[in-house]
Amino acid sequence: MAEGRVLSDLRGLGQTAQPAASPAEPKIDAQGRAYATGKRKNAIARVWVKPGNGKVTVNGRESTTYFARPVLRMLIAQPFQVASRLGQYDVWCTVVGGGLSGQAGAVRHGISKALSLFEPALRPVLKQGGFLTRDPRVVERKKYGKPKARRSFQFSKR
Repeated sequence: MAEGRVLSDLRGLGQTAQPAASPAEPKIDAQGRAYATGKRKNAIARVWVKPGNGKVTVNGRESTTYFARPVLRMLIAQPFQVASRLGQYDVWCTVVGGGLSGQAGAVRHGISKALSLFEPALRPVLKQGGFLTRDPRVVERKKYGKPKARRSFQFSKR
């Protein structure tokens, strides 16, 4: 029976009704917060974002005291600046592992993910800025017979 078909009979087969892409729903808990986990190096940040006046709390302390260096505070504020939402959300997070630089990167990653869950319309802007991608770079492990990962002991011919 397949031999009797002509090309005009097969034209309509490829066109199936596609469901219309509905806008993504915000994922907000009962307290009106969005939750996300951010990671960087060995640091893991659990981040909650809710509408507010821009207060950032890290491990129960204000972000200005926890991240004393201005560069780290600037790193945390980047997702809000790119999304034009500076001072509109309160952030509460807990961070474990790594050093301060890795923790700041983890908080930034978590804030970006939580913002995209709270306001799905911000996802393309944050994605283009590279805030939703986890930075995969980690410290290389130390090898035996070497003082560090790749460093060798000083060579002496004598």
